[in-house]
Amino acid sequence: MVNPVGEIVLSGNLLLAMPIALAAGFLAFASPCVLPLVPGYLAYVGGFTRPVENRRERSRLLLGVSLFILGFSVVFVAFSIVFATAGLLLQSRLDLITRIAGVVVILMGLVFIGQVSFLQRTVRPKLTAAAGLGGAPVLGIVFGLGWVPCIGPTLIAVNALVINEGDIGRAALIGLLYCLGLGVPFLLLAFGFRWATGAADWLKRNVRVINLIGGGLLIAIGVAMVTGLWSLFVSSLGSVIGGTVTPL
Repeated sequence: MVNPVGEIVLSGNLLLAMPIALAAGFLAFASPCVLPLVPGYLAYVGGFTRPVENRRERSRLLLGVSLFILGFSVVFVAFSIVFATAGLLLQSRLDLITRIAGVVVILMGLVFIGQVSFLQRTVRPKLTAAAGLGGAPVLGIVFGLGWVPCIGPTLIAVNALVINEGDIGRAALIGLLYCLGLGVPFLLLAFGFRWATGAADWLKRNVRVINLIGGGLLIAIGVAMVTGLWSLFVSSLGSVIGGTVTPL
């Protein structure tokens, strides 16, 4: 018998959705509407209009980026909770919900690879000055709301994977993992690691390929959900976990 925390983490559906949520957050970071604007975001939230020159300024930048991540995390976790609430209210139709969610995931995959252009419009804030720490969480909230049409496909997709569970705690965890996948690259660049900067440059050069691969994976998962293969796989995984996990 596992404790409640173990039951949440070791759920078959959630165990699959967790790494997908992390990867989806990273794919959102690599999207064309986020990656090219990262230097501007870093300058804005750090309060600098020039390169960081010392440890104190680096610490200030890291704090600003953390507050920025906190801002958009509030938005995305709230979005996940809304999804979970919808699933909770519709528990009697889980199979239908899973199949409908699969259609949504397929659509979001098409959006991610650029096949539904009208759903990719964004509201881009004009970063005309460095606001610093005070404006960092506000910019994070604006980022979360304004960029939903562009990076929303990945967020909607990962929440659709667990909507049939109707569990607010699990949905919040998925939202947090998504934000972690999206936010960690910002922190790595704020730290000033050269390899992180090189990786960001590589992503910019290959962003189209990344979007095609990510969108293809979302479509494949959506097809599995529509056909019932996803539920079958999750059920089989849950049985394996239930038979092998040790008490916590």
